[in-house]
Amino acid sequence: MSKPSKAAEAARLDSLPFEEAMKRLETIVDAMESDELSLEQLLARYEEGMKLARVCQAKIADAELKIQQLEKNAEGALTLKPVALDAEDDAG
Repeated sequence: MSKPSKAAEAARLDSLPFEEAMKRLETIVDAMESDELSLEQLLARYEEGMKLARVCQAKIADAELKIQQLEKNAEGALTLKPVALDAEDDAG
């Protein structure tokens, strides 16, 4: 039985919906808190949990960016406006 490559695993985790990633992360935390895992299993769960946490943080950051981009047009409807990526560089 071969392990999936790191790139394939990263792609799989990145494609998870936020809710599924959070649910898996909660399952990992519960398992780690149960004191029933060996050290090797704990390390593997920790590594997977850290990857899932990064995926969740990235998805939250993307959502925050989209929210910041929303603006109302003249009719009062919300639309996305383009983001000036270098705005932070100009502000500092």
